[in-house]
Amino acid sequence: MLKPWLEPLPLVAILRGLTPDEAVAAGRAIVAAGFRVLEVPLNSPQPLDSIARLAEALGTDVLLGAGTVMTPAQVDAVANAGGRLIVMPHADTAVIRAAKADGLLCVPGVATPTEAFAALAAGADGLKLFPAEQFSPAVLKAWRAVLPRAVPVLPVGGIVPDTMAPWIAAGATGFGIGSALSAPGRSLDDTTQRARAFAQAWHTLDKHA
Repeated sequence: MLKPWLEPLPLVAILRGLTPDEAVAAGRAIVAAGFRVLEVPLNSPQPLDSIARLAEALGTDVLLGAGTVMTPAQVDAVANAGGRLIVMPHADTAVIRAAKADGLLCVPGVATPTEAFAALAAGADGLKLFPAEQFSPAVLKAWRAVLPRAVPVLPVGGIVPDTMAPWIAAGATGFGIGSALSAPGRSLDDTTQRARAFAQAWHTLDKHA
C-alpha cells in the first residue's frame, strides 16, 4: 500500500537530472529531512544506476522508484534495479498492469476523471494530478466528490511550500516535488535546505488542519 509511506511526510521527492555519483548523498540528505518516497525520473543520466545505488544505501526504510516510466519494459528494468515504485506522466493501463504484475506500487499521471477511473481499475495505488499548473484546487475538490475516499491524490507540477495549503483544503493527500526541490547543477546544501523547508511547511499546515 502507498498510504503508510505517505503518512510520515506525504511528499514525493522527484530527483530529475540526478547523476549516479550524486545519488546517495542527495538521497540521504532528503531522507534526513523527513522524506520517505523518492523517485528518479528515467530521463535522468543513467537513472537505473542511481536507483540501484540508492536502493543499496537506503534499504527498505524508503520507498524508492522511478518516474517518467513509459513502457512495460522500463517497469521490468526498474524492478531489476531495486525500485519498488513506478510513477508515470500518463495513464497507460498496460504500464500500470506491468507494475502490479511485478509487485510494484504504481502512481500514474491523470488529467481527467475518465483517466483516473481507468487507472484505478487497472490497479493504480494512487493518482498523480499532472500537470498541476493545468488545474486548480477547485478542480481537485470536484474530483474528490466522486473518487473513492481512500485513493491518494498528489498534485505534481509547480508546487512550492507557499502553494500547498489550498490544495490540501481541496483534498490533496500530498505532493510530488520536482524542480523546486532538486534540479541539475543545484548544490547539495541548497537541495537539503529546500527539503527541510518543504517538510517544515507540511508539518505546519498539518498542525493547523
